[in-house]
Amino acid sequence: MSNEEKDNRLTYTYGSRSSESSDNEDKKGPHAWTLKSTDVEAKVDEVDVDNELGPPIPPSTLYSLFFGKKQKISNDATATQYSVYDDATLREAYYPIDTYESIHRFDTGFRWKWGEEKRLVRKLDLLILLWTCIMFFALELDRANIKQALSDNFLGDLGMTTNDYNNGMIVFYCSFLLAELPSQLVSKRVGPDRWIPTQITLWSIVTIFQIFLKNKASFYGTRALLGVLEGGFIPDVVLYLSYFYTGSELNLRFSVFWIFLSIADIFAAFSAVGILKLGGIHGLSGWRYLFLIQGLITLTIGLLSYGMMPSGPTTTASWFRGKKGWFSERQEKIIVNRVLRDDPSKGTMHNRQALTPKLFWKAICDYHLWPLYAIGICFNIPYIPPNNYLTLNLKSLGFSTVKSNLLVLPSTFLTIINLLAISFFSEMVGEKTLVCMGPQFYVLPLLIALYVLPASTSKWVLYVLSTMIVGTPYAHAIQVGWNSQNSNSVRTRTVSASLYNVSVQIGSIMSSLIYRADDAPRYRRGNRDLIAITCLNIVIYLFTKFFYVHINKKRDKIWNGMTEEEKKIYLDTTTDEGNKRLDFRFLH
Repeated sequence: MSNEEKDNRLTYTYGSRSSESSDNEDKKGPHAWTLKSTDVEAKVDEVDVDNELGPPIPPSTLYSLFFGKKQKISNDATATQYSVYDDATLREAYYPIDTYESIHRFDTGFRWKWGEEKRLVRKLDLLILLWTCIMFFALELDRANIKQALSDNFLGDLGMTTNDYNNGMIVFYCSFLLAELPSQLVSKRVGPDRWIPTQITLWSIVTIFQIFLKNKASFYGTRALLGVLEGGFIPDVVLYLSYFYTGSELNLRFSVFWIFLSIADIFAAFSAVGILKLGGIHGLSGWRYLFLIQGLITLTIGLLSYGMMPSGPTTTASWFRGKKGWFSERQEKIIVNRVLRDDPSKGTMHNRQALTPKLFWKAICDYHLWPLYAIGICFNIPYIPPNNYLTLNLKSLGFSTVKSNLLVLPSTFLTIINLLAISFFSEMVGEKTLVCMGPQFYVLPLLIALYVLPASTSKWVLYVLSTMIVGTPYAHAIQVGWNSQNSNSVRTRTVSASLYNVSVQIGSIMSSLIYRADDAPRYRRGNRDLIAITCLNIVIYLFTKFFYVHINKKRDKIWNGMTEEEKKIYLDTTTDEGNKRLDFRFLH
């Protein structure tokens, strides 16, 4: 078969573009949903392709970014993209289950325009994304205000050392870790629209009650409660948003989440400057007022979330959101069909269907996602200790409480800029592994400089270095979406989101052991360890790239060697699920 014949055929593989064809087809045009066959006599007109479908969207690659044609799509053009639902011989194998909550809006023949889709996505961003970002803001505000409290003699008031603080953070991360999977199981059973507001409300109450902290034991106790209640929040939100957005749309929207985390840090720093000045009123320390006021803010967000979170795109009508709901019937059909066309696996489970122990164990044993879990453990360690100790280090350098809190802000703004840059670049070039590995090369020379500089170094030089380290481009948002897309089933995605977040918390626990009191104030031993871990991270990213490329090539060889009849028999009879299917390709 000639190269021209190969390029003109259609495939049913989904996930990432196959490694076999990426070199040629990235430059020539779209690859998704093409049919490759060894049967030279196969005819394209045998495939039931609707002429009303919109033209395929060219894939994003580094080549197309600089040399590809810039295409402007008319708002009146058809936006409906080709999917398995447009092949009459295969569509039934991908139909949603009868109990899928939005089955009444599923229609293989439904078509819509780009103008409609663009307006609807903006509406989703305003009604769904914005509020989830506000909930994320609440998470970070109650999770990170401990850093502002540290600048107000928090440790001294409770008779604690920095090692006691480290131990408290370990208690928090361990509790957070242990709550991840149970929280996801509860969320899947009762629905994230009910469970997430409950989480926020409960942890806000604990935050408020931190005004009564007396000693190390009470500090450990509240850290444990906060960890249990906040654990699982991020995976719950990931699952919730997958009901409304396509896989590629989620990547950038996850980045917006972590921008709101930075916004929460900015708000916390500015508000702390004023709130901490309340210290002494009624005999209370400033940090006690900090927990009280910020806890009340997040409690309000938690209570409002009960009304702001519909269970899905077809159930937005309520007393709080209006009798007619947020979306028209046509808009509901667009949301449901575009999501299922992008990922048919989202129709394989009801959004309030609980996971069985068997399915839970199967998801844990999915070794294809283990490289991403390994990344989750290690990628964040190089810049967590400098971040957690930034205000404390600034105080040790001679800065006042007010200046210490304000000097944190440049690193937060840098984090926002770098997060946007790395997220947009990843989408523009269609690359995950190498882009996510980039921050390790960014932070490595900074850590080396922090390690080798002499004790006589100016405190402003050390401040600039620390600021740049804390502002390292944050790949976590990209990796959350990457993990979700490579799961390729609601069952696996539900558990894998938690397992990935568990791995991140394991990394956070490990990072809490690196900066120790006997290594203060420059933490040279700790910085040496961070340098070694950064080098290890680069190796893990490279292994992940080669692992997924190898799996995709292996599946390409098997799939492309099958006749059309063999492919149909496989799709009709296979017991392979999620990312185990031969027609799925891993993103890398």
